[in-house]
Amino acid sequence: MPAQRCASYYNATINQESNYPQLEGDIRVDVVIVGGGFTGVATALELSEKGYKVALIEANKIAWGATGRNGGQVTGSLSGDAAMTKQLRRQIGNEAEDYVWNLRWRGHDIIKNRVAKYGIECDLKFGHIQTAYQMQHMHELKAMHDEAQRRGMGEFMTLVSADEMPAYLGSPLYHGGLVNRRNMHLHSVNLCLGEARAAAGLGALIFENSPVLDIEEGDLATVVTAKGKVRANSVLIAGNAYHKLARPQLRGMLFPASLGNCATAILPDEIASQINPQDLAVYDCRFVLDYYRLTADKRLMFGGGTNYSGRDPKNVAAELRPAIERTFPQLKGVDIEFAWAGMAGIVINRIPQLGKVSPNVFYCQGYSGHGVATSHIMAEIMANAMDGQLREFDLFAGMRHIRIPLNEWFGNQALALGMLYYTLRENWR
Repeated sequence: MPAQRCASYYNATINQESNYPQLEGDIRVDVVIVGGGFTGVATALELSEKGYKVALIEANKIAWGATGRNGGQVTGSLSGDAAMTKQLRRQIGNEAEDYVWNLRWRGHDIIKNRVAKYGIECDLKFGHIQTAYQMQHMHELKAMHDEAQRRGMGEFMTLVSADEMPAYLGSPLYHGGLVNRRNMHLHSVNLCLGEARAAAGLGALIFENSPVLDIEEGDLATVVTAKGKVRANSVLIAGNAYHKLARPQLRGMLFPASLGNCATAILPDEIASQINPQDLAVYDCRFVLDYYRLTADKRLMFGGGTNYSGRDPKNVAAELRPAIERTFPQLKGVDIEFAWAGMAGIVINRIPQLGKVSPNVFYCQGYSGHGVATSHIMAEIMANAMDGQLREFDLFAGMRHIRIPLNEWFGNQALALGMLYYTLRENWR
């Protein structure tokens, strides 16, 4: 039976639904990609632009998983940046700081240029504010502002005091914020579907409703589904938290965490302009944070309350409503018309995981809740690696990761305990 999309705002407002066939028969290509989210689709497009014959196989629908369930924010926040910089110093020395800084903004340019090149309609807008939930958060935001000034990005950044906040957000919660005009927000599903159409237009073969059962290794790797096979020189596993492939090699490295999201009824113009007068995407400085923005049709899309147990919330709307009404008291009792959850792939040290499970079977995963921009960066790196340009791939493949033994359930409980510790410490502070 064909897969059904979740009941999200994104899926209710798709510009052009995908209708790719199920894989049947035997096919030979240069590269086969498993997973039709941002990582898989963006890599397919990168490789197609380079002239490779690509097949992309999705178990459900394009953008069905975390790609279609996120907050739609494209920000320069790299989860695990400090750990990444520390490890990169072993490999590239003093270049590490500059490399990580530039990596923060690379996904923005990829997405912006791709939207323009292929005419993808995805409600792309510029503007974001990171808010100080506690007074001491202003020290962190000032340090970020000063770093941007030092690196020539000052024109995009504005440090906002508590007194100035009403011009940016109609909320009583915050002690200030950092506005970033380079950051963006967008309609995630329409972006991914647009990229898939661009890849297909360049010759990529895309298959939906085709769960991969096995990957047979060899000089030519073979990806096997219920009704077909694809043989290729190289394979990329890009299913993130939604696949169970290559378990002996990947077990204990990545853990699913459920992120809840919702969208209210369409807000009257005067309310929308009151709560978010500059149409900014927003998230706060807490370790477990809230994130929100206005959609193109002026709904409040609001997410937060990450569940690190690996289980979806029972009632996403009920769990998020208190946070919405605490943030914007004027929305008390507002109708929530869409509510959904998605599984992000969490890495213990928060560094994206790139590597190989065999000489020609690659994997790319683990953006720890920062996947819209990061997935596009990693897709570029993976496409370059499959084209023989291995420098950046080798940097990430050489990272040391923490592997939690036993099973995934045990790993998720350990992760949940760790997140509880950080949350309690932050609340105490």
